[in-house]
Amino acid sequence: MKFLLDENIKNELLEFLKHRGFDAIFKPKGLSNGKLAELSKLEKRVLVSNDRHFTDSSKFPKEKIFSVVWLRIPQDKPESLMAAFSKLLKETKLKNFEGDLIILYPDRFEKLEII
Repeated sequence: MKFLLDENIKNELLEFLKHRGFDAIFKPKGLSNGKLAELSKLEKRVLVSNDRHFTDSSKFPKEKIFSVVWLRIPQDKPESLMAAFSKLLKETKLKNFEGDLIILYPDRFEKLEII
Protein backbone atom coordinates (compact mmCIF):
# COMPACT_ATOMS: atom_id res chain seq x y z
CA MET A 1 0.00 0.00 0.00
CA LYS A 2 1.24 3.48 -0.88
CA PHE A 3 0.40 6.74 0.87
CA LEU A 4 0.45 10.38 -0.22
CA LEU A 5 0.43 12.79 2.71
CA ASP A 6 -0.98 16.27 2.27
CA GLU A 7 1.22 19.11 3.45
CA ASN A 8 -1.07 19.62 6.48
CA ILE A 9 0.01 16.26 7.97
CA LYS A 10 2.64 15.97 10.68
CA ASN A 11 6.01 14.49 9.73
CA GLU A 12 5.60 11.89 12.51
CA LEU A 13 3.00 10.05 10.42
CA LEU A 14 5.39 9.84 7.46
CA GLU A 15 8.07 8.34 9.71
CA PHE A 16 5.53 5.98 11.33
CA LEU A 17 4.47 4.61 7.94
CA LYS A 18 7.98 4.32 6.54
CA HIS A 19 9.17 2.56 9.69
CA ARG A 20 6.48 -0.08 9.05
CA GLY A 21 7.64 -0.60 5.49
CA PHE A 22 5.05 1.46 3.62
CA ASP A 23 5.80 3.62 0.60
CA ALA A 24 4.83 7.05 1.96
CA ILE A 25 5.59 10.51 0.57
CA PHE A 26 4.56 14.12 1.15
CA LYS A 27 2.86 15.99 -1.65
CA PRO A 28 5.06 18.33 -3.67
CA LYS A 29 4.83 21.89 -2.31
CA GLY A 30 2.39 24.17 -4.08
CA LEU A 31 0.35 21.38 -5.68
CA SER A 32 -3.37 22.19 -6.03
CA ASN A 33 -6.00 19.88 -4.53
CA GLY A 34 -6.99 18.78 -8.04
CA LYS A 35 -3.42 17.89 -8.97
CA LEU A 36 -2.99 16.13 -5.62
CA ALA A 37 -6.07 13.99 -6.32
CA GLU A 38 -4.75 13.27 -9.81
CA LEU A 39 -1.40 12.17 -8.38
CA SER A 40 -3.22 9.93 -5.89
CA LYS A 41 -5.13 8.25 -8.72
CA LEU A 42 -2.17 8.00 -11.10
CA GLU A 43 0.18 6.45 -8.52
CA LYS A 44 -2.55 4.49 -6.68
CA ARG A 45 -1.74 6.21 -3.41
CA VAL A 46 -4.04 6.64 -0.43
CA LEU A 47 -4.30 10.38 0.20
CA VAL A 48 -4.06 11.29 3.89
CA SER A 49 -5.34 14.77 4.70
CA ASN A 50 -7.05 16.99 7.24
CA ASP A 51 -8.75 18.81 4.37
CA ARG A 52 -12.52 18.33 4.25
CA HIS A 53 -12.56 19.19 0.52
CA PHE A 54 -11.39 15.68 -0.31
CA THR A 55 -14.57 14.21 1.22
CA ASP A 56 -16.76 15.96 -1.38
CA SER A 57 -17.48 13.31 -4.03
CA SER A 58 -18.96 15.93 -6.36
CA LYS A 59 -15.46 17.47 -6.61
CA PHE A 60 -13.42 14.29 -6.06
CA PRO A 61 -15.35 11.26 -7.36
CA LYS A 62 -13.69 7.85 -7.55
CA GLU A 63 -12.71 8.58 -11.15
CA LYS A 64 -10.50 11.45 -9.92
CA ILE A 65 -8.99 10.15 -6.67
CA PHE A 66 -7.70 6.76 -5.55
CA SER A 67 -8.64 6.82 -1.88
CA VAL A 68 -8.79 9.22 1.07
CA VAL A 69 -8.08 8.94 4.78
CA TRP A 70 -9.58 12.07 6.32
CA LEU A 71 -8.06 12.72 9.72
CA ARG A 72 -10.34 13.95 12.49
CA ILE A 73 -7.57 13.88 15.07
CA PRO A 74 -6.01 17.06 16.46
CA GLN A 75 -2.56 17.66 14.99
CA ASP A 76 -1.17 18.48 18.43
CA LYS A 77 -1.75 14.85 19.52
CA PRO A 78 0.64 12.76 17.40
CA GLU A 79 0.47 9.80 19.81
CA SER A 80 -3.30 9.64 19.26
CA LEU A 81 -2.79 9.82 15.49
CA MET A 82 -0.27 6.96 15.48
CA ALA A 83 -2.48 4.78 17.69
CA ALA A 84 -5.54 5.40 15.51
CA PHE A 85 -3.61 4.81 12.28
CA SER A 86 -2.10 1.63 13.67
CA LYS A 87 -5.56 0.34 14.61
CA LEU A 88 -6.88 1.22 11.14
CA LEU A 89 -4.09 -0.71 9.42
CA LYS A 90 -4.48 -3.71 11.72
CA GLU A 91 -8.26 -3.95 11.51
CA THR A 92 -8.45 -3.51 7.74
CA LYS A 93 -5.75 -6.13 7.16
CA LEU A 94 -3.88 -3.75 4.87
CA LYS A 95 -6.28 -3.88 1.95
CA ASN A 96 -5.53 -1.24 -0.63
CA PHE A 97 -8.47 1.09 0.24
CA GLU A 98 -9.14 1.81 -3.45
CA GLY A 99 -12.37 3.77 -3.81
CA ASP A 100 -12.72 4.25 -0.05
CA LEU A 101 -13.18 7.36 2.06
CA ILE A 102 -12.00 6.52 5.54
CA ILE A 103 -12.76 8.97 8.32
CA LEU A 104 -10.26 8.40 11.10
CA TYR A 105 -11.16 9.47 14.65
CA PRO A 106 -9.02 8.98 17.77
CA ASP A 107 -11.07 5.97 18.87
CA ARG A 108 -12.63 4.57 15.67
CA PHE A 109 -12.91 4.86 11.92
CA GLU A 110 -15.72 4.93 9.39
CA LYS A 111 -15.29 3.45 5.93
CA LEU A 112 -17.44 4.84 3.14
CA GLU A 113 -17.35 4.32 -0.60
CA ILE A 114 -16.35 7.25 -2.80
CA ILE A 115 -19.11 7.75 -5.33
